[in-house]
Amino acid sequence: MNKTYAVLGSGMQGTAAAYDLALHANPARIVMGDLDPDQSQTNADRINRLVGREVCVPAQVNALDSASLAKFLEPVDVLLSCVPYWMHPQVAAVAIATRTSMVDMGGDTDVSLKTLALDEDAKAAGVSIVPDTGLAPGLVNNLGAYFIENLDEVDTIKLYCGGLPQNPKPPFNYKLVFNIEGLVTEYVDQARVIRNGEVEMVDTLDELEILHVDELGEMEAFTTSGGTSTAPYTFKDKVRNYDYKTIRFPGHCEKMRIFMDFGFWGTEKIAVHGQLVEPREVFHRLMGPRLRDDADVDQVVVRGVGMGTRGGKHTTLQIDIHDKFDRATGFSAMERMTGFSTATIAKEIADGHVATGCVRYEEAMTGTKFVEEIQKRGIKLVFSTK
Repeated sequence: MNKTYAVLGSGMQGTAAAYDLALHANPARIVMGDLDPDQSQTNADRINRLVGREVCVPAQVNALDSASLAKFLEPVDVLLSCVPYWMHPQVAAVAIATRTSMVDMGGDTDVSLKTLALDEDAKAAGVSIVPDTGLAPGLVNNLGAYFIENLDEVDTIKLYCGGLPQNPKPPFNYKLVFNIEGLVTEYVDQARVIRNGEVEMVDTLDELEILHVDELGEMEAFTTSGGTSTAPYTFKDKVRNYDYKTIRFPGHCEKMRIFMDFGFWGTEKIAVHGQLVEPREVFHRLMGPRLRDDADVDQVVVRGVGMGTRGGKHTTLQIDIHDKFDRATGFSAMERMTGFSTATIAKEIADGHVATGCVRYEEAMTGTKFVEEIQKRGIKLVFSTK
């Protein structure tokens, strides 16, 4: 039976996910939910035009109002939660109560652990809940799983990802391709990695290295939080070293460290002209619009490297992805890479291939199958072996 899907948060990535479902999941219906009815209507109409049939319908819903959300979820088989990351555990609790399976785009591992703690309730309800299904966390960790599945023994997995402008402008050479709150969280929180077989927390905006990327030349990569999600806990007995870094144009990391080191991302309120303000919120308000740069289009660069042995020989596997804004559909590279990944896992749940309960992303689908599926979405992967 064809399934009914719903997108909660019908913005950029959510709309791309709905488009992917319309093309690949053979849905009975996709409900585009948003607090802003105009946005849900506009993006439902957009998808219907792109796919040439009436598959999406709009709905107004308040994600933080349990009654509103429960009513929205009543006819839904699988929900895609595309709201800000901190809302996901609250949304998951309502989804479980309405016996609705769910994926979310994640972004913060501590928040995802709260969602995963609902495992017993999800099992009792007979639903599957999978957090962190976007790009990083998400797709990059399935590349890590792919290396584990295709090497006999694995020593090191290194994952990299960057959402970048195609026409970088100084001083930051960066274009914001998702919300500013998520970006700052990635830069300021500690990152989970595996070092010598143990899960460790490491500082962000650190461990700078230089990467060569075809078409772009020399780029920099540095530690950021959230990208590994729960994979270090899952893979610590299979891999000696596992980490994730963000890719940027050279010099970006040093400039961002200035904001961190001088307190612009602090959360303790300070007095300014008799008013208490939070420095981080001021940064969000000032820098969010200025980093958006709607005049430019984006690109996403991903690299995964797995080092180990196969057939008794030292082997290095590498996968590179360089995706760009798609003029045919109007979807940005970040929308495609995040939305399509999320939709792929949602379809896997709808097809009955994911266990009930709250399932870690890297255990919801094999890396090998994910790699096969994402290529069907027009995402080009370049494989190399040394």
